[in-house]
Amino acid sequence: MAEDHRRYGEGQPLKEVIDRLMKAYGMESRMRELDIVQSWPDLMGPAVAQRTKEISIRNNKLILKIDSSVMREELLIGKQIIIDRVNDFAGKNVISDVWFS
Repeated sequence: MAEDHRRYGEGQPLKEVIDRLMKAYGMESRMRELDIVQSWPDLMGPAVAQRTKEISIRNNKLILKIDSSVMREELLIGKQIIIDRVNDFAGKNVISDVWFS
């Protein structure tokens, strides 16, 4: 029994254990998506956040529902900036494209 206890390690940081569980259950990407959605106002500013009605990530594509055609066109021009900000925030390449609806 003592051997089993040492195998799991008393000194493992809780974050490491949680990260491994999230990865094992396939929840890592969903949690990353939730972090991005929650941080959207900080990433893009309040004006963009107020006009963004829905955010999702599917197949490495950030899908945004924007309620302003003018804002949508401006964001389309700056699409690479959005990709860079989101990926920098996530700490890895989470998205490769942005789609607007």
